[in-house]
Amino acid sequence: MTDRAIREVFDAAEKPVEIVWFPEIEKPFHPNALTIRAMNGATLVAERTYYSVGGGRVVVEGDSSNEPAQVYPPEVGTMKQILAYCEHEGLQIWELALQYEGKEILLYMEEIWDVMCAAIDNGLNQEGVLPGGLKLARKASQCYEKAKDVSGALDNTAIVLSYALAVAEENAAGGRIVTAPTCGSCGVLPAVLFYLYNMHKFPKIKIFRALLTAGIIGNIVKSNGSISGAEVGCQGEIGVACAMASGAAAQLMGGSIYQVEYAAEMGLEHHLGLTCDPMMGLVQIPCIERNAMAAMRSIDHCVYALFSDGRHKVPFDAVVEVMMETGHALPSLYRETSRGGLATVRT
Repeated sequence: MTDRAIREVFDAAEKPVEIVWFPEIEKPFHPNALTIRAMNGATLVAERTYYSVGGGRVVVEGDSSNEPAQVYPPEVGTMKQILAYCEHEGLQIWELALQYEGKEILLYMEEIWDVMCAAIDNGLNQEGVLPGGLKLARKASQCYEKAKDVSGALDNTAIVLSYALAVAEENAAGGRIVTAPTCGSCGVLPAVLFYLYNMHKFPKIKIFRALLTAGIIGNIVKSNGSISGAEVGCQGEIGVACAMASGAAAQLMGGSIYQVEYAAEMGLEHHLGLTCDPMMGLVQIPCIERNAMAAMRSIDHCVYALFSDGRHKVPFDAVVEVMMETGHALPSLYRETSRGGLATVRT
């Protein structure tokens, strides 16, 4: 919907705009590039190129401040460093955020949670066809109604699936969502936390703390790797979202910092190599279903980690490195260019 957003802005200002797509061109800095040229007739007045690098962050070509600001000091920039620091200081992972950002960060988490809950509610109450050429019908409402009557082995996952679908469909329809860590993976974390919130009647403060933990996990990947599907494939979006939700769930359910790390590690590890090849370039197929599947996986990762003592062989930081290596090894066909994989399927 980039073109629609641009047109709305220029139409409001009563300015003419022409949008031209160049799918075959890949800029060296990042694949997601937008060049804006200001014209006076046939004369070029000004030109600037912008890059969408994931998670809502946009950088300007040639800007020396393109590098993301270091949120926390370098000595707590990796999961290993964070675990060591928290162990030494007797802290939970979420307390690291309070220490460096102040208690006011909890007010922001409340805002984040409100938007997540609203997205679930809106998505569950919408029906019809999503915008775009795929003519994909919304499924969240139907899934939710069916899930309410499900019992037994399917009970735990059916309702989570409907929550994730609701948020992902809201994103596909241009609704208001939280990038967690991206728009395309926005349904995983809210679905898992909303499910646990309702199931166990947690006070909201515990949800806010879980969101802080999820945010720190996402920031570790963003600082040391990537959350951009165009750069590393969907493993950087759904994989990271699953890691965030898995770790947050483990903490919410009373896990130690090591069990939280283990859950997060599984969330990312088991999505390694996942391609980003949406059909017709829309965040619908397979993106919406992947949100639902990752949400259900997150619950499983949480359970698995809690059944352990948190000790395991492959550390989270190593999986982030492997994700980057794997992502860069993927041909560009499978990194959000719409030139390979499922993007080439015609129904």
